[in-house]
Amino acid sequence: MRSKAALPRFASLLCLLFLPSVLSSSPRRQWVLQRIPVVLPQQTEARPTPQFLNEARLDVASPCDPECHKTAPRPSYWDLRSLLAYETLDSNGQLTETAIGIYGYNPYSNTSPAYSSGSSGKAERSHVRRKRQIFGHDGRFSIAGQNFLLKYPFSVAVKLSTGCSGTLVGDRHVLTAAHCVHDGKNYVKGAQRLRVGFLKPKQRDVQHSPIYLPSNFTNHVEGGPEQYSPPANDKMKFQWIRAKRTHVPKGWIKGNANDIGMDYDYALLELKKPHKRRHMKLGVSPPAQRLPGHRVHFSGFDNDRPGQLVYRFCRAGEETSDLLYQHCDAQPGASGSGVYARMWDGRRRRWERKVIGVFSGHQWVEKKGTSQEFNVAVRITPLKYAQICYWIKGNFVDCREG
Repeated sequence: MRSKAALPRFASLLCLLFLPSVLSSSPRRQWVLQRIPVVLPQQTEARPTPQFLNEARLDVASPCDPECHKTAPRPSYWDLRSLLAYETLDSNGQLTETAIGIYGYNPYSNTSPAYSSGSSGKAERSHVRRKRQIFGHDGRFSIAGQNFLLKYPFSVAVKLSTGCSGTLVGDRHVLTAAHCVHDGKNYVKGAQRLRVGFLKPKQRDVQHSPIYLPSNFTNHVEGGPEQYSPPANDKMKFQWIRAKRTHVPKGWIKGNANDIGMDYDYALLELKKPHKRRHMKLGVSPPAQRLPGHRVHFSGFDNDRPGQLVYRFCRAGEETSDLLYQHCDAQPGASGSGVYARMWDGRRRRWERKVIGVFSGHQWVEKKGTSQEFNVAVRITPLKYAQICYWIKGNFVDCREG
């Protein structure tokens, strides 16, 4: 029997999650389709077998704060070709490096012209708080019960055997953070035999007295119209699928997790067999002002809540062309989660969620004697969309609109 004291918390949860979408429903935020440049492989060469020396770090750090990134020189066309070149690690240990060509892209144009707001693109400045990774009250929600856990969009969240999280973005593809498989110098322990875990109930869910949600709760809280049971100590397990190959951009490897390398903290895993679950589409990251309620969402497997899928949403803060700074509560283990938004698709006449970034982790910056802390996500720019989409589709024809 659930205690009466727990009821106000769940009532507050409903109000907290329901209200933001109501407030942001007018005007309707829409996905804006734009022409995507082409990123094509040109030449592939073999590289020495990695040594897999170090354990994966579940958080990364950079001395470069938002202003540092904003004032950094814009990469030239040749810089971008070097940064978007990539390594591919096969499960048999074979490593290759692929040079790329870029077509239909002007490096001096706006990063996302279809989303241009006519302003400088600087989002509302986030209030700086100083408590590591949990900013004030912990706003995370553990997801429990088959009615939510095994259904979209929560079902797209997966766990990596290196300790990170990931997001299903194809029939056999998982988007995650590069630092989950590569430390900037070499591939980490477990990267060759990388496995992807799908959370499944180990036993029949414990029955609770249900709390019935509004019929449109799925549109606001990322769940469904079914009844919601509060999180319980249900025993869970993971079903694991081996990764066949891993793609990592050279921008991360050359950056070695510093400065410009942070902009390329993403990787794509190809599984050995289809996962048979619904996946989430990729989208080009719009400016934070264009997001409904200026909010982002993501779910992952935070280390302090083992065996649980943890969902959170928060208001996006400052941004650069490649990074999104926010104060979403998170702990190590959530890095690699797909950051997504839900907006109206005018062409298909329906609401649709798309992955617009990859949660990288916590960053701490010392500036003028004052510490500043952020949680950071790597934005999916048109060029990154073109590259990741090509890794998934194997051709550029299906990657021309994002």
